[in-house]
Amino acid sequence: MAGEKLDELDKRIVEELCSSSQGSFRHIAKRLGVHPTTLIQRVKNLESRGLIKGYRAVVDYMKLGYEFMAMVHIYVEGDILEIQKKVMSIEQVISVFDVTGEYDSIAWVACGDREEFSEVVKSILSIEGVKKTNTSVVLNIVKDPMLFIPHLLEEGE
Repeated sequence: MAGEKLDELDKRIVEELCSSSQGSFRHIAKRLGVHPTTLIQRVKNLESRGLIKGYRAVVDYMKLGYEFMAMVHIYVEGDILEIQKKVMSIEQVISVFDVTGEYDSIAWVACGDREEFSEVVKSILSIEGVKKTNTSVVLNIVKDPMLFIPHLLEEGE
């Protein structure tokens, strides 16, 4: 797998923070068996290199009232990067994916109801250069992408 070169400790830190970033540096360092100062320096280095982009709670959107979620497949005729920027600016858009295949981009949207969702799709369609959309409604999130934990360590490391 290509990517940034990480030593074994950096890999362990990334895996640990992906599993649970809760707790103080002292608690995390203890779980990893390193001095807290070492952990702090390593984390700051990983952040400065852009490998760690932030920390946030993983929330259940549906329990928060976003009961209408969908993947909006977007067909583009025009400047795809400019269109993606405009789609990203829509409040209900969780993510925008640049993809290959039949469509050019996918927007993951979360809305409170069908009426709000309809407005979001219409606002996407009103963006100059959007040819058409095709939507897949999310019935359930079976595996949340925010729970993905990269396995960086080889067997025996």
